[in-house]
Amino acid sequence: MSEPAIILSHDPVWRRVRTEAEAIAKHEPALAGFVYGTVLDQPTLEDAIAERVANRLQDPHLHSTHIRNAFREALEDDPDLADIFRADILAVFDRDAACERTIEPILYFKGFQALAAHRVAHSLWTRGQRDFALMMQSRSSAEFQVDIHPAVPMGRGIFIDHATGVVIGATARLGNDVSLLQGVTLGGTGKERGDRHPKISSGVLVGAGAKILGNFEIGACSRVAAGSVVLSAVPPNVTVAGVPARIVGAAGCSEPSRTMDQILADFADER
Repeated sequence: MSEPAIILSHDPVWRRVRTEAEAIAKHEPALAGFVYGTVLDQPTLEDAIAERVANRLQDPHLHSTHIRNAFREALEDDPDLADIFRADILAVFDRDAACERTIEPILYFKGFQALAAHRVAHSLWTRGQRDFALMMQSRSSAEFQVDIHPAVPMGRGIFIDHATGVVIGATARLGNDVSLLQGVTLGGTGKERGDRHPKISSGVLVGAGAKILGNFEIGACSRVAAGSVVLSAVPPNVTVAGVPARIVGAAGCSEPSRTMDQILADFADER
């Protein structure tokens, strides 16, 4: 058995993505060249992700070959990144009601693509290639409308839904299984330097348009309601809402970031 065949047999996510790619190529002849070039001609899932992101981010000053090489070097530096990419894909498939196939984040969803680009930019940043990292950030911001400083560490299973307008400052940090919707800002409160951005614990759901400003922690498995402005620390397992945000009740479940329930009707009587 050839090496690609061995990899395929032990990689259920990649096997499923390829099956879905074959179906697209069969049923959408106009997209066959795109699907073959991005997925079916690639030896691994990681190469497919690199191919898609590189083709989206390239410009006259940053060739796609350099971006593909940056992906390979990031994977060599941190082999766990391969599993993290898969966790991110499955997070989209699990949490996004509009996602019906595992291939969709790779081909079409800019939240996943921006996150993959950020993970490579973060690898570049931590290995001292800061200008390359900032160039990746700049291109990702322009192409995806997602602006994440390359210094930001993130756990696995991150989901950025719709993604437009997401801004994450340099000293922010995200745990595992965090879900962010469009228009979210994890920012500072002014021109202060040093550690100045929020720390988002695992399992947190941050609703559309929410602004979390300052150096404090959002506790594990909490919910931040859409449109809220959070200016102080949030305990674990609660829901906060409003401007400025206040605690309005419990989180409503053990895993808000996975259930994606943003309805606050259960707190109507309490208010």
